[in-house]
Amino acid sequence: MLTVSNLTRRFGKNTAVDAVSFDVERPAMIGIIGRSGAGKSTLLRMLNRLTDASEGKIAFEGRDVTALKGADKRAWQSDCAMIFQQFNLVPRMDVVSNVLHGTLNRRSTLATMFNLYPEADIHRAIDILDRLGIAEHAPKRAEALSGGQQQRVAIARALMQDPKIVLADEPIASLDPMNAQVVMDDLRRIHEEDGRTVIANLHTLDTARRYCDRVIGMLHGRIVFDGSPEQLTTGVARDIYGADAGFSEASTSTAIETIERPGRAAIREAEAAL
Repeated sequence: MLTVSNLTRRFGKNTAVDAVSFDVERPAMIGIIGRSGAGKSTLLRMLNRLTDASEGKIAFEGRDVTALKGADKRAWQSDCAMIFQQFNLVPRMDVVSNVLHGTLNRRSTLATMFNLYPEADIHRAIDILDRLGIAEHAPKRAEALSGGQQQRVAIARALMQDPKIVLADEPIASLDPMNAQVVMDDLRRIHEEDGRTVIANLHTLDTARRYCDRVIGMLHGRIVFDGSPEQLTTGVARDIYGADAGFSEASTSTAIETIERPGRAAIREAEAAL
């Protein structure tokens, strides 16, 4: 399905992603974890072709994604939708129009200039918003919504593209614990109900442990762990976050036990334990 081979990105003398390789053979919910500067965001931007690779190859269903240009590249970016930490909405535009922006890659320039959308697309956008529990906010300006609601609008915009892969770059980093749980629940449902692959950069070990089928750990641009959430031991956490991260057997065990209990308090306890 998706094959990443020796993917590398250099910025001058600095290597942000260093010879990363992994395969995704079937739809999965994958979490990528690591400290700041580990290369997580650059990796996702290369998968989406927002950033070009210095070396290596991305292949999807046998097609060389790294070689795509022009319309073919834009089509791939529709198939591989991106969700950002800061939402990337148009603040003064209404919610449903923000969602309809997910169709821009397949619309004419004239239709885009005059903000013209087929009635079927408008109904579909509202249906997606309803699925995410925010249909009543469709006529409001995006800037009037809370951070959690805006992130769900961004998810709706991604789904409007009908993607095969959803990439989420730190989707809950700027959210409070309750909204973070809602957003992660939505991403998990999108994987389970739609059969889509979801790859999310996550900033906490417990979130990856709770929601993901597979976890990839990065350090200094390289993959240092690739396995199941159950394999995220204290030793592995030190490998991912560095020996100075301060993990202990007690703290890791407490976090793993806590995240099995739902709710805002549980998330706070898990984060405090780590």
